[in-house]
Formats: sequence, structure tokens, C-alpha cells
Amino acid sequence: MVIKMKVIEGGVCAPKGFKANGVKEGKYGVALIVSEKEAVASGVFTTNKVVAHPVILSKEILKNNDKIRAIVANSGNANCFTKNGMEDAKEMIRETAKLLNIKENEILIASTGVIGRKMPMDIIKEKINEAYNLLKKENNSLNAAKAIMTTDSFPKEIAVEFEVNGKKVRIGAIGKGAGMIAPNMLHATMLCFITTDIAIDREDLTRALQNAVDESFNNAVVDGDTSTNDTVFILANGESGVCYEECKEQFENALKFVCTEIAKMIVKDGEGATKFMEVVVKGAKTKEDAKKASMAVVKSLLVKTALFGEDPNWGRIVAAVGYSGAEMDMNKIDVILSDNKREVYLVKNGEQIADEGTEELKLAEEIMKNKEIKIIVNLNIGNEENTAYGCDLSYEYVKINSEYTT
Repeated sequence: MVIKMKVIEGGVCAPKGFKANGVKEGKYGVALIVSEKEAVASGVFTTNKVVAHPVILSKEILKNNDKIRAIVANSGNANCFTKNGMEDAKEMIRETAKLLNIKENEILIASTGVIGRKMPMDIIKEKINEAYNLLKKENNSLNAAKAIMTTDSFPKEIAVEFEVNGKKVRIGAIGKGAGMIAPNMLHATMLCFITTDIAIDREDLTRALQNAVDESFNNAVVDGDTSTNDTVFILANGESGVCYEECKEQFENALKFVCTEIAKMIVKDGEGATKFMEVVVKGAKTKEDAKKASMAVVKSLLVKTALFGEDPNWGRIVAAVGYSGAEMDMNKIDVILSDNKREVYLVKNGEQIADEGTEELKLAEEIMKNKEIKIIVNLNIGNEENTAYGCDLSYEYVKINSEYTT
């Protein structure tokens, strides 16, 4: 089956029946996303045992309510590990509910920013009101994306559209993240808010979201730290008139694409990052082995620094695969470097190809000068594969994070 889908403008406002806006001034911002009618909702969250108050509250809201109308999110403060943080989160929801004239249990909440600092509620409530006033005037997904930025250098949004029996189904998303990125969401800060106008029940939506997150955000690494606030929400309001049962494969592929594109934007915007790497591990015995090996490579500090230094140090790549826990045979492994135009074997069947003075090494060094680099590792012992995404580790990353709270 050919999946036809196109990228469109509009972000979270592209699906029918959704509106959004936001405001960001200095350190603090607030974004609002609203469905004009009740929407089926699902979410996945950080697995960090230190959990922010908005994560706890949103989990509780989703547990007790089938339908959601809005999302409120702030930047500048994570509302984590602070006294009275839960009351501050509830106050954000109360203020939003009052302005939108909806129930408090119809609103999900997320926060991002510095951990361990009291929420400046006077500023945040003012920003909620400002975002609401903008929302009354216009829909602006880009403003909402900008409002949740912290150390991000650019806003992140995308929307796609596909047709089912002459009707259009849309999925839109905004996201943020640049540091503290190593999401592990079984059910920095990495946030993503997704809207869709498909008609779908909660069980199917939850399953589709988890699968998409596993193949996208859970394969993305900037620095290996899992945040206390990682959150992905999806709202589905059914306004397209198309049911999930009519287009399961199309919808799930489109959702995976949207999540993957936001995840790649986050990695490319990694704090201080100058290069992006896509690591494909194939020929593994199990999917779990492929994931272990690919994630080990993108997490490796030695690989990340080699990427920054434009050094095709294949030894660091195979070493990461070796300690990943994946089953492998060092005498069968292939390592290939590519810039999606050219590719070169560094290692083939366990033997070094890119020796000193070879044409292969020269080409590898040229490829490493690119901003985007693909590393392909073939274990040659099975049929499973996985793709992970990462970035280099630069001097600027250290500078940004050494000065973060000051």
C-alpha cells in the first residue's frame, strides 16, 4: 500500500477545530492549545523518578478523564522539586479554565525550565492572560512553539495531511528541546504537543502514540540526560469526519513521521551542536539488539566528540556497539559512513578498509565535514534494524550548561 502524505503549513492549528497561540518575553513564556470540541487525549511521560508537578497532575487528569479541551504550557521554570509546586500547577489550570470557560479537569499542563526554583506565579498568570488575549485575535502555532522554547535556537513545528475517501485528515505538532535530551517514555526537557482531527478511541490513540514515540523520541539523544518533565500529548477531536478504522496504516505512518521530524529538529538543535548524526544499525538478531547498538553509538561521548572534530574514528563506533549489550560478532561487522550522496566502507566483514593513506579514508574525512552524517552499522547476523538520532558534543554545550541557572 502506497502511503500518500504531504507536509503542510499550520502546525497544531492545521487540523480542523484546533486553535493555538502563545507569548514569550525574556525568560518566561506560555502557550495555549485549544480544541473547539471535546477531544480524545493521550500522553507519554518521562521515566525519571524525580518527576515534575505538571507531569504528576497531567497523569492524574488523563487517568480520570476521557476527554480534554486544552493544553497550557510554560517555559522558564520546570516546576519540579519545589515546595507548593502542585498548587502552582493547579493554579495555572484554574486560571486557564476561567479564561476559556471550560472545566479544570479538561486541561493538561506541562512546564519546562530550571529545576528546583519556585514558580513565579505572578509572571506566569500574567503570561496566561496575554496568551489568551492573543488567542482571541488569531490562531498562531508558531507563537505557541516559540513560547515553550528555553535554550532552543529555533521553534519547532510541523503538520501533515493525507486523504481518505476524498476527506482530509491532518496531524500537527509543536515541540521544544535542545538539552537534557535522552527521552525514555514508556507510557531538555523534551515537550511535544500533537493535534489531529481524526476520530479515534483512546485505546487506539494511546497505542499509536506509544509506537510513534518509541520509533522517534525514544531514539533521540543530545546529552544522555533524561529530564524530569519530558511529555508528549496528543488530542484527537474527530472533526475530519474520518475514522481511524478507515486508515490505520496511513494514520500511524503519518503520526510516526510527525514525531520523527520533531525529534530530529530537537537533536539538530542540541545545545551547542554543530553536526547531526543518523545511526542505522541493521542485520541484528533482535529489534532490542538493534536499538541497544544504535543508541550506544549516539550516546557515546567519544563518538560525539569525534563527530565534532570531523574524525572518522570507526574504532569508537565499533567499541560502542561492543559494549551496548547487543549480540554481535566483531569478525562480521560492517561500518559505513554516508552523507546521503556518497558512502564509504570503513570496516567490511570485520576488516579495516579505511587504512591510512587509502582513498576510503580520504572520502571518509570529506564526509565528516558535512553538517549531517549517516553512520550505518551492519551486524550481519539477523534481519532487525533500528535508527537513532544524535549530535556532536562541542565547547559551546559546556558553556551553555555551566551558565544555565545564572
